[in-house]
Amino acid sequence: MPDPRTVDLEPLKKEAALRAVALIESGMRVGLGTGSTAKYAIEEIGRRVQNGELTGIVGVATSEASDLLAREVGITVEPLDPRPLDIAIDGADEIAPNLDLIKGLGGALLREKLTEVQARRLIIIADHSKIVGQIGEKSPLPIEIARFGFLSTVERLRQIVPGGRLRQPGAQPYVTDNGNYIYDAQLAVGGDIAALERQLKGTLGVVETGLFLGMAERAFVASPDGVRELSR
Repeated sequence: MPDPRTVDLEPLKKEAALRAVALIESGMRVGLGTGSTAKYAIEEIGRRVQNGELTGIVGVATSEASDLLAREVGITVEPLDPRPLDIAIDGADEIAPNLDLIKGLGGALLREKLTEVQARRLIIIADHSKIVGQIGEKSPLPIEIARFGFLSTVERLRQIVPGGRLRQPGAQPYVTDNGNYIYDAQLAVGGDIAALERQLKGTLGVVETGLFLGMAERAFVASPDGVRELSR
């Protein structure tokens, strides 16, 4: 596989996005992901809506940025409600062979999971740099935590995942669309990921984790050799 550091990934991301958008049909309610790959899907959906190729499309955005982009390209956007979504398309930070995922480096993990758990089909789009043999191999695990008492939450998390740090790109911690902070944990590769997810979700102060286990139906993964379709 080509070294991701020597390849222009943007055309690959767009190619994977186009394959996923081809699954959308008129009249669908669509979960709109967040991030550098998902934006290509949103732009393509908008193009097809404006050209009349798709009609009656309703988008549910997983972040304020995706909501804004969707409206700019002509997609009708509604808030998340109890109705199921026909399909959701989103990127990922890691994709394991069984399509378990790490997501959340873009900071939208809570809204992504709330939206995508209601999708009949979750389609992941990515370039080949996101493929891993095991979860935690490349990416930290984003964990969204409550802002109140966050230092205490961080100490509790360090008892479970000793490596990691509060996300702080500047003088102040990163703040999600929900007003929370993110702790980026370094995982030990090879552990029981499902058990870790339960332990983290049971930790006081944790709002949500970036582990998306058993959710994705398929993934379109683009490389210079073409687009591979992976399914669960």
